[in-house]
Amino acid sequence: IFIVEGDSAGGSAKQGRDRRYQAILPLRGKILNVERKDDEAIYKNQEIQNLILGLGLGLKGEDFRKDTLRYHKIIILTDADVDGAHIRTLLLTFFFRYQKALFEEGCIYVGVPPLYKVERGNRAYYCFDDEDLKKLQKRFPSNASYTMQRFKGLGEMMPLQLWETTMDPSTRKLKQLTVEDAAETNVVFSLLMGNQVEPRKELITSSASKISLDSLDV
Repeated sequence: IFIVEGDSAGGSAKQGRDRRYQAILPLRGKILNVERKDDEAIYKNQEIQNLILGLGLGLKGEDFRKDTLRYHKIIILTDADVDGAHIRTLLLTFFFRYQKALFEEGCIYVGVPPLYKVERGNRAYYCFDDEDLKKLQKRFPSNASYTMQRFKGLGEMMPLQLWETTMDPSTRKLKQLTVEDAAETNVVFSLLMGNQVEPRKELITSSASKISLDSLDV
């Protein structure tokens, strides 16, 4: 099942999928940050309820049984921008807090949509980041003529494009997410998504040197 961002992307994904074995669950906006809410607020939230029921997650704290899941491959598919990364983080926080065993059983994946489409002649190329784009441009002759489109979101992509680049098992890029150190992961989620501002600022400041400024989407 693909969890996608918004009705527009959901419509494209539904048209582009293989209906025999792919399902789509569209989210309407950013879901609740469960790190800052109690269980009562979580169960009252409609988007959270859609996730729980749609995936067959059961009640929080229940012993995990993989055979009760409706889908064993849960793919988070959001836009390749800052908002998409935020929604992806909110979803990962929910899955980790609600049913951590999903990571232990290898059920959680992140889809990697392209950021650019480059057309030269009758051929189209898809690039997943700026580095991919630079490598492609270097392959072209210096006087080559081509057009380039930067996708603002999955909803901009035609159903066939979405299938070819992000949903087709033979061509798509997927990242399976696992938890190597549960205690450390617990601390990171608490720092990044919790109510305490100062520890979060300290974590961001101490990690800033590891980030390439060229990779920031500003």
